[in-house]
Amino acid sequence: MGQWMHVRESSGSEVVWTSHDLNGDVWFKASFDLLDFDASKTNDEALAQSLRLILKAASRLNSDFLSKWKKYKVDTYLEFDRQWGFGSSSTLISCIAQWADVNPYILLFNTLGGSGYDVACAQAEGPILYQLGQDELNISHVDWDPSFADKLYFVYLGKKTSSEDARKHYYKHRANCNGTLNHISEISDKILEAKSLKEFEKLINEHERLISKGLHLTTVKEELFSDYWGEVKSLGAWGGDFVLATSTKDETTTRAYFESKGLSQVFTHNDLVLKESV
Repeated sequence: MGQWMHVRESSGSEVVWTSHDLNGDVWFKASFDLLDFDASKTNDEALAQSLRLILKAASRLNSDFLSKWKKYKVDTYLEFDRQWGFGSSSTLISCIAQWADVNPYILLFNTLGGSGYDVACAQAEGPILYQLGQDELNISHVDWDPSFADKLYFVYLGKKTSSEDARKHYYKHRANCNGTLNHISEISDKILEAKSLKEFEKLINEHERLISKGLHLTTVKEELFSDYWGEVKSLGAWGGDFVLATSTKDETTTRAYFESKGLSQVFTHNDLVLKESV
């Protein structure tokens, strides 16, 4: 699930932006002049200012972008619920970067900030490993189609965690994480080689405890699912949005457990992860 964008040109001198949700309903709109991208006619001033920042940054990276006095009618369409934290910002950065013909990572670093892994995911056609170094980033395309995929579930926790707040918390505690970075990379490599669900569970549990210690945060299993029989791993901004859960029990029983916690949006691995077409 991602986001796509449609751009049409006509006579005028502005960018008219309309964002559509999963159901096709308009959830954001704004108009931007082409002189300094000042926003008007918007239903969300804060979001309009963020979009203005991205458009201005893209025009600085490519002076030809939006340099012609035309009217640009832009429509974006989400393929997922925007409350899920599935990457509405990173997929937007990816779309605008393609439109402006600029480097999406530089555009991200110059605007919203972050590690860039979510932009890499937005542009990937399959599983990847991502590493941000001091002066470079490394993206490796990998094969990961585990035999235990039918034992993996994604559960929406019913709240959207702020990526910005998560980054601030990380930077506050990152000195505690320095000694764990190599360890985490080793875990990632081992996950790729895991042959059994038991081995996979051991690795994600180890990962959770490392991050918990480094960020001074309780693991999501300890906080919310202490009586659950499988393992539970935080995803994205740690402690919010979605979790990955493993289960050796049947789907009906697994769903019933999370529904007893008030969590009805439970997806199987195959619900969300598209197998690569042959």
